Amino acid sequence: MIVEGKNAVKELVKAGRTIDKICVQKGDKMAESIAIAAKERGAKAVFCSKENLDKLSPSGKHQGVVAYTTDFSYSDMEEILAGDEGSRLVVILDGVEDPHNLGSILRSAECLGASGVVIGKHRAVAVNDTVIKTSCGAAEYVKVARVTNINDVIRDLKDLFFKVYAMDMDGEDISKADLKGDVALVLGAEGSGVSQLTKKLSDATVRIPMTGEISSMNVSVAAGIGMYEYTRQRKN
Repeated sequence: MIVEGKNAVKELVKAGRTIDKICVQKGDKMAESIAIAAKERGAKAVFCSKENLDKLSPSGKHQGVVAYTTDFSYSDMEEILAGDEGSRLVVILDGVEDPHNLGSILRSAECLGASGVVIGKHRAVAVNDTVIKTSCGAAEYVKVARVTNINDVIRDLKDLFFKVYAMDMDGEDISKADLKGDVALVLGAEGSGVSQLTKKLSDATVRIPMTGEISSMNVSVAAGIGMYEYTRQRKN
């Protein structure tokens, strides 16, 4: 996997991800410091011109750093549920396909202390280099489970007394829902939202109150608001 960008690669090194080779722009002090740290962990460091990095970079937005690393390592549900009972938040994504949205959700999950994020293996984006870069390195610290059937995960969580809320426009105000204890928030695909079967399996549907002319919100923004509301209620 190729990962580019200073923050993303810096967090890879910090988290201990195996990096086979790192290419950095000569003369860029921050990039060179990242290369030194990676080299101390066993990576091969190569200094390149900007022109060479432009050729190596898939997006052309390398910020002077391109790293070749191992593929993302997914967690299983047991790892996600290993936290203290009564204070676990699981974010379930029902068919999110945009890697930028997934990366932003992982960043919010890390910042707001979610136990983990669940994504599907089919008709959904996997954790790739774009996701890692968009997450600004947060992907290294968030447990992500990639499952065959998210509805089976929801059933299992309900058996463990999780309260499962689907986030959609036809639900109750999320601030009035009881988000204390173990909670799972389900968010749907861009455009189509949460599937009908998944909504039926959930305990309730919640919405974010909106006053503007546009009646929908980007899934990554909605996920961040939902996770924040969970943390807000825990503190009260």
